[in-house]
Amino acid sequence: MIDRILERRICPVVVLDRVDDAEPLADALLKGGLDVMEITFRTDAAADCIEYIASHCPDVIVGAGTLLSPDQVQRAKDAGATFGLAPGLNPKVLEKAQSLGMPFSPGVMTPTDVEQALGLGCDLLKFFPAGAAGGPKMLQALAGPYAHTGVKFIPTGGINRANMREYLDLSVVAAIGGTWMVDSTLILEKRWEEITWLTREALAAR
Repeated sequence: MIDRILERRICPVVVLDRVDDAEPLADALLKGGLDVMEITFRTDAAADCIEYIASHCPDVIVGAGTLLSPDQVQRAKDAGATFGLAPGLNPKVLEKAQSLGMPFSPGVMTPTDVEQALGLGCDLLKFFPAGAAGGPKMLQALAGPYAHTGVKFIPTGGINRANMREYLDLSVVAAIGGTWMVDSTLILEKRWEEITWLTREALAAR
């Protein structure tokens, strides 16, 4: 499952307010060639959306993002999420994910964060907020002392069609997370064909 995500190298970061939008969004991404998505736990509908996609869209790998507590990790797992991410590194959240056998990428931003994550047995890390934290230059700097450990990063935050290649060209970047092809306005206005087009464009630019 993780291999499939890393092969795609792009993971849409999705905020859904309505379960009714889950299936058409999944279909739009699939038509664009992408079979992976992260649904963030920022809305009350997140768990229900994950459960719906896990049950009705078997071709889509669905994960949960913005997991801030062990309880949210459990809810995401029960809903059918196959991987999880967080904006920061909370040892209790990571421990819960590991106890459930859920692949999990905690968020890091500093060398101290990276070392703590490695010490907790995690080497696929979310780099957030990527743009504000120094972007590709910061990742290059982190690669100096840590690339030999095998650590890889999934940067999110401030990544778009214009700068995605700057991240993907770095050997320490396993994949990127982005919202531009699944912007909340596109979902609200049900512009599914545009989402499909943006997804195809993003995949072609990898």
